[in-house]
Amino acid sequence: MSTTAVVETRTKEAFEAPVPVPAPDPAGPVLSRPADPMVLLEEEPPEQSLDKTAALRLASVCFAFFVAGVNDGSIGALIPYNIKDYNITTNIVSSVYGASFAGWLVAALTQTHLRQRADVGVVFALGASAQVASQALRVWKPPFPLFAASFFFASVGQAYQDTQGNTFVGTLRASHRWFGLIHGMYAGGCLVGPFVATAIASRARWELFYAVPLGMAVVNLGLALVAFWEQTRLLPRRPGSGTSGTAQQEEPEAGGESASKLIGLTFRSRSVWILSLFYFFYLGAVITASGWVVEYLVTVRHGDLSKMGYVPAGFNGGSLLGRLLLVEPIHRWGTRRVVLLFCVLAIGLQLLFWLVPNIIAASVAISLFGFFTGPFFPVGMSVAQKLFSPNFRPTAMGFLFVIAQLGGSLFPIITGVIAGSSSVSVMQPILVGLMVATTVSWLLVPKAKASGNDALHQE
Repeated sequence: MSTTAVVETRTKEAFEAPVPVPAPDPAGPVLSRPADPMVLLEEEPPEQSLDKTAALRLASVCFAFFVAGVNDGSIGALIPYNIKDYNITTNIVSSVYGASFAGWLVAALTQTHLRQRADVGVVFALGASAQVASQALRVWKPPFPLFAASFFFASVGQAYQDTQGNTFVGTLRASHRWFGLIHGMYAGGCLVGPFVATAIASRARWELFYAVPLGMAVVNLGLALVAFWEQTRLLPRRPGSGTSGTAQQEEPEAGGESASKLIGLTFRSRSVWILSLFYFFYLGAVITASGWVVEYLVTVRHGDLSKMGYVPAGFNGGSLLGRLLLVEPIHRWGTRRVVLLFCVLAIGLQLLFWLVPNIIAASVAISLFGFFTGPFFPVGMSVAQKLFSPNFRPTAMGFLFVIAQLGGSLFPIITGVIAGSSSVSVMQPILVGLMVATTVSWLLVPKAKASGNDALHQE
């Protein structure tokens, strides 16, 4: 029986027979039942245990996220070198963020159509191939327009892999923990990226750094093909065609909807827009912080460039630890109130960074900022897993990512444009404002109800 059929059967039974009200479970909330066609009427049990096949696929997803993190984490450390070597302004170098957003947008508009014609392994491997192409363009220091365009291909590849990876992880038992792991791997890549990029750029030509992510992207492609080989195939055009394994749960045609209808329903879903708003401000804050902190410390605090290039590593190291250590406590102590608490702490840390003119204090503050905000992305994915029904989930997550990347592209560009006409010191008030907006948008996320389904909390 398909996952959609199971949900429909349980929903029907819920209205035909009286059901006792479950006792509250502080370990994990379940979202209330809004009048939204994309929202689950009740919480789903986990679908898969971590057998050998699932473990190999999880490893592939983890490595894909790590490769994406190396790419994204190195941007901020290399921006000063890009400005100097290409002889461009902060306004122009900000175009790499615009190219990144364009890639996420194109991926969101094409991914649902691709999934109706190709199985998950094809889309996942296609994403890895796009990242190989992007790194190959950069390693020989092309003209700046082509260098900026390479971020478009990298983002298309990341979007394909992120959506399929998150959707797969959502089918695993105790998925909130695996969400923390894969997004922790992304933060791990962001941690490694600035170290390697700064070490190479300060001693040799900065473009040689891209030989490292190029080699990793090739490994990522090979691992994707091996792990998802059974799902590397084209699918019949007829909606509702049979698939197997996780592909069947992820397949949008399970309900017979066309790609265009799925996208249209996504645009009309209030729940998608509210959760997207949270990601819009959150990713805008963290990418602005990690992308401009080096330029800020060098220009405003007069730090040494060869040393300040390592500061983003502190931010990403904090994010890595936060995603590995805090996801489970957040899940058990109450997602809504703990994330709200962490938002308030993050605002306080940004005020400390802004108002205390000390490089050491700023470095510690930005690291703790990464620690407390790091879990927000996997926690949001876990919320989305409970919100959206299986047949809409890949499309909804793709839309979440593109709105998140809009924030992650727009606000660094705004910071760069304002910095070009005044000073990069505008970064700090922008970050404080973004974190306030993140806090408010989190309060707007649909309220949760408790559940008595203990299966969700099992290994």
